[in-house]
Amino acid sequence: MASENTFPVTVASVSETLFDGAAVSISVPAADGVMTVLAKHEPFVTTLKKGDVTVRAGGEVRTFPIEGGVFECSGEKAIVLL
Repeated sequence: MASENTFPVTVASVSETLFDGAAVSISVPAADGVMTVLAKHEPFVTTLKKGDVTVRAGGEVRTFPIEGGVFECSGEKAIVLL
């Protein structure tokens, strides 16, 4: 169960799920620059460019290199589709 300072994050492609769990933050290479999202962020959708998606969860930092994709933040959860 996610605490008040975490939120559900999914990083997935058509063929695999790279991360699916509670995170403290996620940083993505958005079209206009790197964006970092925390719990309860305002909803938005943006395209992603080549770079790294960084997820901070459970005291660990996980980095996923990407070639592009779409990022959706609903305010309650965040999804990266590659």
